[in-house]
Amino acid sequence: MSEEEQLLQREERLLARKEKLDALESELRAREKELSAKDAKRKQIILRLPESLWREIARWAEDDFRSINGQIEYILTNSVREHRKQRST
Repeated sequence: MSEEEQLLQREERLLARKEKLDALESELRAREKELSAKDAKRKQIILRLPESLWREIARWAEDDFRSINGQIEYILTNSVREHRKQRST
C-alpha cells in the first residue's frame, strides 16, 4: 500500500471519528438544554434553619457527596415519599 493510500485511509478514519464526536457533542448539548429547562422549573425559597441543624445537614451532605441544597432536596423528597406511602395505606 502506498503512502498516499495510507494517508487517505487515515484521513477517512479521522473523519469518521470526527462525525462520531460531532454527534456526541450534539447529544450533550441537547441534554444540557433539557437539564436547563428542568432546572428553570424549580422554585427558589429562603429557608431559615438553626445553626446546629444546618451543621448536621452539612455533615450529612458531605458524607453523601452532595451539596447542602441537594441534601435538603433529598431529605424533603424522601419525606414526601414516606408521607404518600402512609396516606395510601
